[in-house]
Amino acid sequence: MCRLFGFRSNLPARVHRSLISEKNSLRKQSIEHPDGWGIAYYDRDAIPEVAHGLGPAHSDPEFERVSNLLSSHAVLAHVRLASVGAIHRCNAHPFLHGPWAFAHNGTLTDFHRHQAELEAEIDSSFRPAIQGETDSERCFYVFMTRLRALVRTDNLVEARALATALAQTMVVISRITDQPGGKPSSMNFMVTNGRLLGATRRQRTLFLSEESHGEPSGHAPSEDGTELDQLVIASEELSGEDHWHEIPEESVVAVDGEMIFKLWPVSALADGSG
Repeated sequence: MCRLFGFRSNLPARVHRSLISEKNSLRKQSIEHPDGWGIAYYDRDAIPEVAHGLGPAHSDPEFERVSNLLSSHAVLAHVRLASVGAIHRCNAHPFLHGPWAFAHNGTLTDFHRHQAELEAEIDSSFRPAIQGETDSERCFYVFMTRLRALVRTDNLVEARALATALAQTMVVISRITDQPGGKPSSMNFMVTNGRLLGATRRQRTLFLSEESHGEPSGHAPSEDGTELDQLVIASEELSGEDHWHEIPEESVVAVDGEMIFKLWPVSALADGSG
């Protein structure tokens, strides 16, 4: 298992509280998820910057240094508990391709038995980009394959296409890996290109916290179509405050370039008609 953190804001903002100083910050979560960390963030360029460490985030001064300096409108961070693949930079999340950053919390059931079939779902143009051993990196390129089939140009991708590609990725992978009566693959995915932010929930916890007009959304999550100022998505509630909302199982959540909030069940998107 791993832990995820995603941040999207209409203006650049600091995220050091979420990563470092909150009651349940990502640094604190790394005590139980000590096998490396990664932070991808977007400055003025469309291509993200990324920092990785292979030790525990809670004892790595570089994690604190990057977190304290960082101010961005889009951030994706990850702390790892290795399940598939060695602790090595090539296996470190977030994975990058062009403007896209991707991280995964979960494990594909019997990955090594299904690896060849999963890789067959990846377009041949993406296969040379695979560098590591993990199931997560294969999930990323299944997603990229599905996204490229929907939208040929990265700068034309909108939230519905992003969410559809994520849902289709989940369905394809579960069809390959899940067995009747067996343990289903866990697939909490998080992806951003600096403009869009999307995440899925399957067999792991996932929460969101929103701000609209400068205030937390309160006791109920925002309705579909609400314009937000900020959105945080995380594997666990980062604080003890009451503005965290659990994302439904088997669903996809996203914000688009205008910070419009969207939530879909996977079943409504998997055939591409959602």
